[in-house]
Amino acid sequence: MKPFYLFLMLLWGALAFYTGYVVLHHGLNLFPDFFGDMAEWTWPGQFNLDFAMMLFLSASWTVWRNGFVPGAWALGLVAFFGGAGFLLPYLTYLAWKHDGDTGAVLLGRNIRETTI
Repeated sequence: MKPFYLFLMLLWGALAFYTGYVVLHHGLNLFPDFFGDMAEWTWPGQFNLDFAMMLFLSASWTVWRNGFVPGAWALGLVAFFGGAGFLLPYLTYLAWKHDGDTGAVLLGRNIRETTI
């Protein structure tokens, strides 16, 4: 599992570097470009819509995994607006916390003990 943790952190570092470069050269006002591309019905707009849906799924999973408590909703908002910048370190933290138990990472509070 450790190579996977390192891979997640490598991805996060690359994203942080790229994001920093873009913010430095273009500023933080990404919403007009993001929604403007969607309004034009072009391939960049299709990609942005697809990406927004993935952000929604990530946020929904985060809220569900954490049991729909108020803190889970706050974390879901961070997941939606943070994208991979949130999800990569969050998954790394969960994998470390649950000692690589994928079921615990994915299910969180929703784990049910069963016996066969």
